[in-house]
Amino acid sequence: MDGDGISMKHVVIGENFKTQPRWKIFIGVPLIYFPIVIFIPFVFLCVVVVKCHLQLMGAKNILPYRHFLPAWASHRYCYANQVTYTTGAKWHNLRANRWYWVFNCKMYCPLSVALFRYTAYLVKIVENWWCPFDHSQKIEYVDGAIDMSYWHLHEQEKSRLHPDDRNNPIWNNSSDINNDTNFKILNE
Repeated sequence: MDGDGISMKHVVIGENFKTQPRWKIFIGVPLIYFPIVIFIPFVFLCVVVVKCHLQLMGAKNILPYRHFLPAWASHRYCYANQVTYTTGAKWHNLRANRWYWVFNCKMYCPLSVALFRYTAYLVKIVENWWCPFDHSQKIEYVDGAIDMSYWHLHEQEKSRLHPDDRNNPIWNNSSDINNDTNFKILNE
């Protein structure tokens, strides 16, 4: 558990990095930047299409992309005080340059992570709208909660749902959230 009482299972990378052959690192580092060129444009297009879909369905109060970005002032470093890597780094090595770390740690990583989080948020809204059927991971979709699902629009269709699906507060705001066991577990 960390200081906030959150249990984390860590991915082991730092322990193994020092033993990696130089050729693997030489090949691996540029792979970080392929998503900028290849995937990010498609993810951006996906966001635009999914957001248009939701708006055409009548969705309101969709959080904007900027909601998923860290506040600019919350970054610990700016160009003037950005730390650089000095262990074994030569002047021509990118990790010895401040602009390299500012670009990666203040621009590329936060913007990319925010884009993927925003995409997941939008897709969760779509899932909650069209498919209000519980499964083992559905509680993770709570950040994409909606007022009611497509299946809740008409009493006849709503009555056909399993009681847990009919009354789930993630896609039915007329449900009593305080009495929902799954919702209580998520907030604990």
